[in-house]
Amino acid sequence: MPFGNTHNKLKMKYSAEQEYPDLSQHNNHMAKVLTAEMYANLRDKETPSGFTLDDVIQTGVDNPGHPFIMTVGCVAGDEETYEVFKDLMDPVIEDRHGGYKPSDKHKTDLNSENLQGGDDLDPNYVLSSRVRTGRSIRGFCLPPHCSRGERRAIENLSIESLDILDGDLKGKYYALKNMTDEEQQQLIDDHFLFDKPVSPLLLASGMARDWPDGRGIWHNDNKTFLVWVNEEDHLRVISMQKGGNMREVFTRFCTGLTKIEALFKERGHEFMWNEHLGYVLTCPSNLGTGLRAGVHVKLPNLSKHEKFGEILKRLRLQKRGTGGVDTAAVGGVFDISNADRLGFSEVELVQMVVDGINLLVDMEKRLEAGESIDDMVPEQK
Repeated sequence: MPFGNTHNKLKMKYSAEQEYPDLSQHNNHMAKVLTAEMYANLRDKETPSGFTLDDVIQTGVDNPGHPFIMTVGCVAGDEETYEVFKDLMDPVIEDRHGGYKPSDKHKTDLNSENLQGGDDLDPNYVLSSRVRTGRSIRGFCLPPHCSRGERRAIENLSIESLDILDGDLKGKYYALKNMTDEEQQQLIDDHFLFDKPVSPLLLASGMARDWPDGRGIWHNDNKTFLVWVNEEDHLRVISMQKGGNMREVFTRFCTGLTKIEALFKERGHEFMWNEHLGYVLTCPSNLGTGLRAGVHVKLPNLSKHEKFGEILKRLRLQKRGTGGVDTAAVGGVFDISNADRLGFSEVELVQMVVDGINLLVDMEKRLEAGESIDDMVPEQK
């Protein structure tokens, strides 16, 4: 492995104290939880595929984090990581997911008919809507740890399955390594293309090894349903379109995802899932639904209001710039999405976004008219 000291067997000649990382300057969930005693207890353990504690924590050791942004600081290399290193992972998950206990059960609901409304977000304010999640294929290591052969097998399995989709979901796969300049430019223009990771968080966890081998993008002919293969997770599934019809976007998301899962099962492969963690993904922050339902929404007045941050928090929503994590908003346009992933079903999370965006747009209209919004500030959800 070209990262960390993780596979160095000679490290066991040194005491746990000598090998324990210096986390004194760190601000991430892993550093908050990991103690010298826990390190001593776990450092000689490994999962059946050979993933060690040092593999789990390397990204959090290399990246102390940000004083104001709490990163997770650890990743899984396979499905068993969450069990073998549960002494570390359980408290990290509880800390990251608002008190989600080791005994808690996750609920899944991919029936879009259970969503109330969602087809009426005001298109004068809501520019685009999307829902995305990740999926991991059982029996393979996750991207921080998988071999070249495993990654290629996942790519082949994905192509075989996705090629069968028909109707509105019929589409084509583009392997990153075979892409023409024209195809690449078109996918960049469509905001579809993921590039080689440059984030130190991803690089330190080993996800960019052998780039671009085994990576690619599939999308339907309408360019409203998209699957990334072997990026941060085995699969990233995205449903998106212009305007404010979140119901349509979520319905396509549920239909496509259910079909893909059935096609993988027909080929003898199921997705990683258990009743405690829900869908198992590489980063503990994405466990459960792995779902981020978001809209690009114009809120030039509300975003300047002193209570904007508090309102989002009470609605269990989070804001980003339209360029993704850590980017600034341009022209008062924000990417607003659900803050939770675990402990709520897919339908519940999309409902929070739909209801929350409707309220935010109503507040924006009030402020436009020069009126107060004090009576509209919601209770904590």
